[in-house]
Amino acid sequence: MHYAPQIKIPATYMRGGTSKGVFFKLADLPEAAQVPGPARDKLLQRVIGSPDPYEKQIDGMGGATSSTSKTVILSKSESADHDVDYLFGQVAIDQPYVDWSGNCGNLSAAVGPFAIANGLVDPSRIPENGIVEVRIWQVNIRKTIVSQVPMVNGEVQETGDFELDGVTFPAAEIPVAFMDPADGEGAIFPTGNLIDELEVPGVGTLKATMINAGIPTVFINAADIGYRGTELQEAINSDGKALAMFETIRAYGAVRMGLINDVNEAASRQHTPKVAFVGPPANYLSSSGKNVLAADIDLVVRALSMGKLHHAMMGTAAVAIAAAAAIEGTLVNIAAGGGKVNAVTFGHPSGSLRVGAEASLIEGRWHIEQAVMSRSARVLMEGVVRIPGDSF
Repeated sequence: MHYAPQIKIPATYMRGGTSKGVFFKLADLPEAAQVPGPARDKLLQRVIGSPDPYEKQIDGMGGATSSTSKTVILSKSESADHDVDYLFGQVAIDQPYVDWSGNCGNLSAAVGPFAIANGLVDPSRIPENGIVEVRIWQVNIRKTIVSQVPMVNGEVQETGDFELDGVTFPAAEIPVAFMDPADGEGAIFPTGNLIDELEVPGVGTLKATMINAGIPTVFINAADIGYRGTELQEAINSDGKALAMFETIRAYGAVRMGLINDVNEAASRQHTPKVAFVGPPANYLSSSGKNVLAADIDLVVRALSMGKLHHAMMGTAAVAIAAAAAIEGTLVNIAAGGGKVNAVTFGHPSGSLRVGAEASLIEGRWHIEQAVMSRSARVLMEGVVRIPGDSF
């Protein structure tokens, strides 16, 4: 029997923030995968090693978590106001689909370095030493991201002393600004309310802040569902009943936000919305054994991604936290002590993170000009990935 040989596709494996993903230049993909559709989805699934009923992704580049089952496609921007077009695909681990409904904020930090190193940024804008401002068009959510990438001797600086909780080793700091991060033409609160009463069958009626900023997110109070907001992954991810509860909350939140028409559609839209629970500052021991002190943080937040509690915090969810904290009266703002704030430090399972945002009320609607956080990024491997030639 004849079997198709493997083909080679140029690719780069990168860490961005607390995520990892396989990066491609659009022009390097096989012709059939250069356009959206089944061929592209199947190719990316095979690269990552999905769908895998064992949920290990042994036969691919994925790491069997939502943070490591990611792909990025980049191209020189078609817009004169941007350098690079950034398309993100969240590959499901055990199901045969790629979710294109949102962005990855963590991998956004790696887009600028990749774009510079791969000729997607005009060389005349790149100093021998200094900072390159890379303007990124995020294709999934049609928003602008501005990344400040350090250069040393004509190359992207990757090493440094910037420490990011959730990442073991220090690296160079890359400030990332998410411009006008609200989805839906500025509809930050799709229900029109800062806090809603969300009816969830089998759970009850929960207070919820549902916000479109960075990524659609449903915030609930930790205490309302029996938690403190200081839980680590094992406390949630080993509890099937808890995971089912969070998925039900997410599904009903998605309907209320207008993202889906029926809760049954949530199963094929796992990337968005996110669901997160918040609480006031508290002392706890992080997953690395670091003491996180209530005196050093403004609130605690835990968020789920692709059905599991995240090991740190998704970058896009951090944008949502920053935006919600900046708007008086949301559950996030209340957990942080209330009042007007333009930056908060929140505790997550791996430690803490500081994020900032400026909010303004214009003609009765809330607006966020930008949300800012610092991340880091590094090339882990570059060359080619191989997949069977008949797999897409």
